Amino acid sequence: MPLSWWQSAFIPTRTPSTPEIVYEEEPSPPAETFFDADVPKQIAIIQAFKSAWLSYERDALGSDEYHPISHRGSNISSSGGVGYTVTDAIDTMIIMGLTDEHQRAREWVKKKLTFEREGVFSTFEITIRVLGGLLSAYRLTGDDLYLEKVIDLADRLLPAFDTTSGLPLPSVNLAQKTGVPDQYAPQTISTAEAATLQLEFRYLAELTGNSDYWHKTEKALAVIANAKMSHNLVPINMNVVSGTFIASDIRLGSRGDSYYEYLLKQYLQTPNVEQMYEGAMQGVHDNLVQKSLKKHMTYIAELIPQGGKQKWGRQAKQDHLVCFLAGSLMLGATTSGAIIHPVSVPPKMEELSERGQRDWKTGVDLLETCMDTHDTSTGLSPEIVQFKTSEDQRPDSDRDWYIKNSRKGGPSSYDARYMLRPETVESLFIAWRLTGDTRYRDYSWSIFSSIQKHCRVASGGYATVLDVDTVPVSLDDKQETFFLSETLKYLYLTFSNSSLIPLNEYVFNTEAHPLPIFKPSTTLKYLT
Repeated sequence: MPLSWWQSAFIPTRTPSTPEIVYEEEPSPPAETFFDADVPKQIAIIQAFKSAWLSYERDALGSDEYHPISHRGSNISSSGGVGYTVTDAIDTMIIMGLTDEHQRAREWVKKKLTFEREGVFSTFEITIRVLGGLLSAYRLTGDDLYLEKVIDLADRLLPAFDTTSGLPLPSVNLAQKTGVPDQYAPQTISTAEAATLQLEFRYLAELTGNSDYWHKTEKALAVIANAKMSHNLVPINMNVVSGTFIASDIRLGSRGDSYYEYLLKQYLQTPNVEQMYEGAMQGVHDNLVQKSLKKHMTYIAELIPQGGKQKWGRQAKQDHLVCFLAGSLMLGATTSGAIIHPVSVPPKMEELSERGQRDWKTGVDLLETCMDTHDTSTGLSPEIVQFKTSEDQRPDSDRDWYIKNSRKGGPSSYDARYMLRPETVESLFIAWRLTGDTRYRDYSWSIFSSIQKHCRVASGGYATVLDVDTVPVSLDDKQETFFLSETLKYLYLTFSNSSLIPLNEYVFNTEAHPLPIFKPSTTLKYLT
């Protein structure tokens, strides 16, 4: 049965004995501007989710990852799965009102999910996907089963922080409850891995009263704060022993992205706690914001170390991952960059500080650039683009950017793939909520339509497109878990009414699991 508009704006009540969601039939709209749902598009997105989930459930329930073409699952560890796909998808089911699917997923969590697993698990990935997913499910249902699982997992993760510096080790052995160094670089962790744990552990500390969850993750962020450079940007690698940066790229793409994302989100989650966000965005504007050669589109470059002390070269390369920054800048402009609270929808420039106006404009412009990268044969954006810095680069293309080592029709490179990523649709969701401008819904529907046309597997599920500029497409046999937890959730929320997961009450972790904004009861913080 399709949801009516009021069901898609549910207000869950806490019912620990039964995991059913209880709906209030006539919720009053929030004080902020109210946007109605587009129910037909919601239903289409729900059907896509059901195809992705039911295929996984049919072929691979309990496996960490799903391969829809070969109809099989795979696990991170040979000792068994830890529910990556299940826990990543549960809160999307709840938000979409898929009660039957949620009940079956909950039953698997109750009877099958165990963290008594030998093997090497990413501290970062299991926190954002499993811990974050279960925390969000608990928040939305009040079901104590989810909180019990969260506490069990968190206690197995905490030993990763027992290092000389306080930075966590990049991996853990869950069964042994020990941190595990990187096999090839034993003293190294990426900055994003170390700084994308705080939202989850801080909320858990608030729920349980266990201050260790708060302090250990906050200490890791304090180490980064003490080591950061004068321009407030950070290299992507750190030394776990010394707590210092290792000479490496500075970028908002892989291994760096969610560090910057969580600076704002921590500020929003527990207001007025963090002050690092403003400095980082100043550094981004001073060093990384660039304009393309012909169309003068805004993009975010990278800095590459070039020998000597703090000598850097600029590279005109942008990962799809960077597109999170568009929405983040717009959200930051209307919160930390606002001089009036709350701002109008859309915001009036006089309601924003000079810095807020700058961030808003950059965010809006960057989002248009991200949409321009969907100007491909499939309408899907590649994993990585290079921006032209001279007229001589790729004269065969009228685009301001190109895909390295690829051409339309092939041959293709890794950079040419679309992995069902959510970053652009995440920013479109935020832009829609902050403006009500229908072009953001139109952009979102265009992306969803391209996913439906090119990524859908006939027997069920969705897969990675190997080359966004070659039609008909070739598919890679993998359905990423973030397609269920992020891409489809953000698309659904874009077409929902604005009282569903309002931005003034929730903050999304980097895997799109909504966690509440709250005033922390603890007063022991490492950062001021």
